Amino acid sequence: MASMYADTWWGLALRGLLAILFGIAVFVWPGISLLALVTLIGAYFLVDGIFALIHAFRIKAGHSRWWALLLEGLLGIAVGIMTFIWPGATTIAMLYLIAAWAIITGVLEIVAAIRYADEMEHEWLMGLAGLASVLFGLAVAVFPAAGLLAILWLIGAYAIVFGILMLIAGLRARGHATTPTMRPA
Repeated sequence: MASMYADTWWGLALRGLLAILFGIAVFVWPGISLLALVTLIGAYFLVDGIFALIHAFRIKAGHSRWWALLLEGLLGIAVGIMTFIWPGATTIAMLYLIAAWAIITGVLEIVAAIRYADEMEHEWLMGLAGLASVLFGLAVAVFPAAGLLAILWLIGAYAIVFGILMLIAGLRARGHATTPTMRPA
């Protein structure tokens, strides 16, 4: 059975690439200011949410359970906008916001992987990415005062792992993309 993500594989791959680039940026510039961090994180959440939303609407036809990806997209957009509206938020508040986003996003990704298990191959990659999100969110929530640098590195590592898993999932789905057949003239 062809994967429901086959024709929109690029959405998963692009989200993965974006996460990898974000993670690398965190490691390359560990001394960035809180305002720059808030801006970078806000931009990532916003763009990731937009891609998730686009993907949700592209798979809406014929898939009654597309709502998990829709909620993930709306949540990402909302959190991204909130980071721009309140840039002076404290580091702890920002970390709890990140933790909540990661946990909710992770749960929704796990739900999508479970619900679409019969419609896609390698759904465990999406489920594993969701588990990484939940574990990351829990770690940030439990240890918010661990230091901004440690949290930055945790954010960077999470983004790279999540990105690699989503990129692999997208490329695997690409293998199931429908290709037009050539007809003789």
